[in-house]
Amino acid sequence: MGSIFWHVLFCTSGVSGMVVEVTGFLDLDSLGVSSSLAISWDDCCVLHPPCLNASPQVFVFGTVTEWLHFYNKGLYCCLWIVNGLLQSTGWPCVVAVMGNWFGKAGRGVVFGLWSACASVGNILGACLASSVLQYGYEYAFLVTAAVQFAGGIIIFFGLLVSPEEIGLPGIEAEENFEEDSHRPLINDAENEDEYEPNYSIQEGSTIAQVKAISFYQACCLPGVIPYSLAYACLKLVNYSFFFWLPFYLSNNFGWKEAEADKLSIWYDVGGIIGGTLQGFISDVLQKRAPVLALSLLLAVGSLVGYSRSPNDKSINALLMAVTGFFIGGPSNMISSAISADLGRQELIQGSSEALATVTGIVDGTGSIGAAVGQYLVSLIQDNLGWIWVFYFFILMTSCTILFISPLIVRETCYLMQRRQAHVLSE
Repeated sequence: MGSIFWHVLFCTSGVSGMVVEVTGFLDLDSLGVSSSLAISWDDCCVLHPPCLNASPQVFVFGTVTEWLHFYNKGLYCCLWIVNGLLQSTGWPCVVAVMGNWFGKAGRGVVFGLWSACASVGNILGACLASSVLQYGYEYAFLVTAAVQFAGGIIIFFGLLVSPEEIGLPGIEAEENFEEDSHRPLINDAENEDEYEPNYSIQEGSTIAQVKAISFYQACCLPGVIPYSLAYACLKLVNYSFFFWLPFYLSNNFGWKEAEADKLSIWYDVGGIIGGTLQGFISDVLQKRAPVLALSLLLAVGSLVGYSRSPNDKSINALLMAVTGFFIGGPSNMISSAISADLGRQELIQGSSEALATVTGIVDGTGSIGAAVGQYLVSLIQDNLGWIWVFYFFILMTSCTILFISPLIVRETCYLMQRRQAHVLSE
């Protein structure tokens, strides 16, 4: 739903400076709120406010203010803060709900395909905004608010948080029958063969007793800080494409705003394919970091290529899809499958509240990076031009690799050792 805000604001233009400022308020709210609510409330309860309570805010933000011809920057900022507070609680909880239903087996491809919901929403948002823009941008907000409210009603009455609600065994019970079921894809043990499955956050406590963990305990879990920092850099790049791409196409190539809006869909198409395929490969390898590293290295090349795209819509769309594949794909993996891996480690096995907390930390840290990035993109573009914006994206992508480099080295070494052992056994 958030995509319609930005497509409409860019298409109505003249407010790009305000867009950058308010974007910071949108994203800076999400780190502590989502994780704190996830600890205290049921996942289904936390999911209601983003859909039900945010829809009136959407309606007031874009429709009521236009009908009343009341334009106030302070009001827009306040409404956008509320929007960030409400919507930030959604993603950590839906990841927790998905984690309750799907175990390690095939998690990469399942979560990769499922996380495409955000990209599908972007595509639908772009099409919806473009189709009603001719009647006035306030109608895009009106339609969005109605769709969002309807989604909240469906969640309220239809969402099943866990298999236990309908008498089915939980994923932990099913995985107990599988050999080596408790070995997480993310493990800080230096020697994989010495992995000890029976440990907990506090000595003397049992896994079954773990329900919720504190913010500090979640940050201390293996892999949480590296992936959070990496996601801050990667989400900066991904969201910059999401927010700025239609404006860039219109401003740099002189294409019509509606055409630029629809053409930007190809970035999300690449992200959908990339997240699913890379998730599948990581399932096969049983490791995530090496797949991310390769994709991000290729993302640097795709950014260089896209920055030099000619004034041709077909070529631009192709390069855009390739860039989305190598940037949007890893972003979807970190925000979904990898967050689920981090929140389903043996330390906190069986705690959906802990999973939501971990996901909130990863997603919230990424949102801080995205918020700062929107301001920096505007600053760089105004003073240095678009080519330096792409250089900035390349730097942030490289920083993403740097933050997870210890995990990349360790997991790559493990894969090489496993292959050598397999060759020797033959």
